[in-house]
Amino acid sequence: MFFALDGFLFAGWVVRIPAIKHQTGASAATLGLALLGVSAGAVITMMLTGRLCHRFGSHPVTVVCGVLLSLSIALPARTHSALALGLVLLVFGAAYGGMNVAMNSAAVDLVADLRRPVMPSFHAAFSLGGMIGAGLGGLVAGGLSPSAHLFILTGIGLLVTVIAGPVLLRHTVAKPAAEPAAGVERPKRLSGRARRVVLLFGMIALCTAYGEGALADWGALHLEQDLHAHPGVAAAGYSLFALAMTAGRLTGTALLERLGQTRTLVAGGTTAAAGMLIGSLAPTTWLALLGFAVTGLGLANIFPVAVGRAGELAGPGGVAAASTLGYGGMLLGPPAIGFLTDWFSLPAALTTVAVLAAAAAALGYGARNVRTDTSE
Repeated sequence: MFFALDGFLFAGWVVRIPAIKHQTGASAATLGLALLGVSAGAVITMMLTGRLCHRFGSHPVTVVCGVLLSLSIALPARTHSALALGLVLLVFGAAYGGMNVAMNSAAVDLVADLRRPVMPSFHAAFSLGGMIGAGLGGLVAGGLSPSAHLFILTGIGLLVTVIAGPVLLRHTVAKPAAEPAAGVERPKRLSGRARRVVLLFGMIALCTAYGEGALADWGALHLEQDLHAHPGVAAAGYSLFALAMTAGRLTGTALLERLGQTRTLVAGGTTAAAGMLIGSLAPTTWLALLGFAVTGLGLANIFPVAVGRAGELAGPGGVAAASTLGYGGMLLGPPAIGFLTDWFSLPAALTTVAVLAAAAAALGYGARNVRTDTSE
């Protein structure tokens, strides 16, 4: 429920960005600077949240961040200048980043307790929440002001937190991951090889998130501008990618049980690379849409596996490190595609998604012996 809530609230905010841009009178450039507040707030608090989870436990921190995220989503609609918007987005981004680290840390604990690779299921809930939030936001955008819409989201978020929070607080599953994290041995290992391995999984997460960010911002433009697709068809491109990613995550547990982590990473990265080559270089709209869907299936389980493995190695600190790098990839993707488009072309720029997906596959194969190295 917390994963779904996180995706639901964030998507609800995203669909109101155009209206809030008009409300604040921000130009495209100043809006871009204000939106960096989300990223800055998230990155700053992610590592801090890892320490808080070590000290207080991931379950209480998840609940607190759920409350803060629900309250802070109402703030952007109350602003009337780009500066004020940027400042409140720092708060929103801080709550969003903290929520991501805390709930992933809680999920790592539960995966260890269940002894089943169910991490993709949590991220599928996030994707489903995002799809619902974006869909409902689009439906009510014409009839509700941003202030009313985001205030309703605050109420929904607080209601979900009130219902799910007490259950999470009563269910202390922290022993499998918390005992090593609370002791002395685990932090010592992070100063050597294990620290580099956590960085390795963080880079895998970065490669995946780069593709998500790039397709979210540039996929529709590629379909409409380069392939002359109808605007409605072009808008459906990212939806198809997100739907394929959700489906891939829903089947991720079975895939991990059948193939294991290394094969899942390698197969996912290879599939995404092939799909994005089709999506970026295809001469027809429908072939490009097929490529987007294949890319979504390929990328679906790489991020959950990478964050989960970092959490197994280093507890909440590992989740924080991998999530921070992954979030950095999502920030890096859109501007990198923009610069490369100016230098070359948009289809050529989008092939970098395929390159980084292949890099994720190679890094995943390179991490194939990590389990034996870190289980001592």
